[in-house]
Amino acid sequence: MKMEFIKEIQDQDLFLIELGQMIYNFCGLNYLDNLSSLTSKVSKRLSVLNMSYREYTEFLKRNPQEWDHLVELITNNETYFFREESQLNELCHAILPGYRNRTSIRIWSAACSTGEEPYSLAMTIAESGIVPLESVHIIATDINKKVLQIARRGWYHKNSLCFRRTPREMLDKYFIPQDEGYQIKSFIKEKIDFRHANLINDEDMAAIEKVDIIFCRNVLIYFDSITTGRVVAKFYNCLNPGGYLFLGHAETITGMNTKFETINARATFYYRKRGIENSPFL
Repeated sequence: MKMEFIKEIQDQDLFLIELGQMIYNFCGLNYLDNLSSLTSKVSKRLSVLNMSYREYTEFLKRNPQEWDHLVELITNNETYFFREESQLNELCHAILPGYRNRTSIRIWSAACSTGEEPYSLAMTIAESGIVPLESVHIIATDINKKVLQIARRGWYHKNSLCFRRTPREMLDKYFIPQDEGYQIKSFIKEKIDFRHANLINDEDMAAIEKVDIIFCRNVLIYFDSITTGRVVAKFYNCLNPGGYLFLGHAETITGMNTKFETINARATFYYRKRGIENSPFL
């Protein structure tokens, strides 16, 4: 009886590892080094389905739509308006003036979660007055379809922590009080093109047209070095010559052979595409 119990535990661990590998192959998130975290995230789903890890891995293989549910459980969607304000200031003061004569400026908010980042970009650009908002097109993508539904709606509860860094004057200028929350005004909302995309999926990435600026903040921390290299290479090839890449303050690609130039500003740092040739990572 004891040997059977030990074998059952061992089999469960093997299929948990298989699930971690499937997740890694699907979206690059590395739970193989933190299986206990994966267990806590998926245990309730397995309980609802009344499945073991072995049964669930087989279920995923037969039912690709289940990935939508799993992605909701394993992705981190913590965000808020005007996050890392120093980067937004750098965008306005150091980068946007170089685009004054452009009729079209394309910005990509990768892993946009519930939409606070792309909306903040649009509001910041509108507030700066450096370039006309009409010339700006913001693409916002995420792998989690549920958070994209929230982002597209553009409504946020008034007590949400997403407003913890939002100045009162910005709230009054760019939001409409509605029910128990605030609705993004339509002239800001219409600037954002929300799309579903997996950053390691070649087809999804190929569908992103060339852009001038990419914001992908606090995403690479969940990838290992191999996946980070792949994703950064795709960003490089999506950018127009001289384009810019903003990562989170806890993330760096300095030292990787990416061809990006590191720009150290007074309060932040970011990256600039050096040339027009494709990255050697692809």
